[in-house]
Amino acid sequence: MELELQPLALPGIPQERPIVIAGPCSAETEEQVMNTATSLANRGIKIFRAGIWKPRTKPGGFEGIGVEGLAWMQRVKAETGMLIATEVATPKHVEESLKAGIDILWVGARTTANPFAVQELADSLKGVDVPVLVKNPVNPDLELWIGALQRINGAGLKRLGAIHRGFSSYDKKIYRNLPQWHIPIELRRRIPELPIFCDPSHIGGKRELVAPLCQQAMDLGFDGIIAESHCNPDAAWSDASQQVTPDILSYILNLLVIRKEKHTTESLSELRSQIDECDNGIIEVLAKRMRVCREIGTFKKEHNMTILQTGRYNEILDKRGAQGALCGMGAEFVKKVFEAIHEESVRQQMEIINK
Repeated sequence: MELELQPLALPGIPQERPIVIAGPCSAETEEQVMNTATSLANRGIKIFRAGIWKPRTKPGGFEGIGVEGLAWMQRVKAETGMLIATEVATPKHVEESLKAGIDILWVGARTTANPFAVQELADSLKGVDVPVLVKNPVNPDLELWIGALQRINGAGLKRLGAIHRGFSSYDKKIYRNLPQWHIPIELRRRIPELPIFCDPSHIGGKRELVAPLCQQAMDLGFDGIIAESHCNPDAAWSDASQQVTPDILSYILNLLVIRKEKHTTESLSELRSQIDECDNGIIEVLAKRMRVCREIGTFKKEHNMTILQTGRYNEILDKRGAQGALCGMGAEFVKKVFEAIHEESVRQQMEIINK
């Protein structure tokens, strides 16, 4: 199912990179909302975000101010002229948000992971023309992400966008949610006309990571940034460590290097020809390697040997990883490449043995 999309066409928002959406993780008090919004508006931000309903991992935390906060959002719009955006997770959220004149809705990562919940949202949005941004699911599942976009598009909404907020992992790591940039890159390849926003706050989980993540997103051609900004981050009622002040956000945005997305590629043609030549060589070498693997499979069959030789496999991964590092490549990257090569080698040997 292909998506039928239209440009986001946000009133008063130039369609130049990056489109910036900013505001606190949660709307906490009217004063906090207005102070933050006014400060952001004074620094050129034109779209204000705030969580009205907050899905929390465990009960007992601040779960959002609720409908009361929508009146504060309306005041932001009336007094600053900013567009306003919030997250919706239920049809009731949609109903209340539309009634309050919310300009942009987004679907959170936990909701995206639940097709039943997404379909309920889609059904509640039928007949409505409002931009909807869909965050990636908590786990690295591109098809689930695309499926959520398809469900909302199927309800007739054509002004859609995606938000890359990273992917959950059990292990401790530098990021709160692993970027796994290859997944939004593949989304862009599959649906090139779909705008993609980066959420550096949720990827990083720490305010010092917001700036480099914003730059990475721009280097990868993302269309926009949705960042958490609070007038007093350390006192925030939710996700304090990943929010930045409007001053700091403005500083980060002003330092961004926005490289041209569409530029003449004539000067790259020679280099791209070299890439094509290299790729052809890789394919030829892999084909030769697989031929040798099939010969090994024949030998194993004739001598009644098992296909998998664990010691040899570990030796290959360790050696190739070390060789890759010496050649300026990541050892883990090289290991992954050879894991894929080994998987295909085993498959081909299985075919030989099972004949």
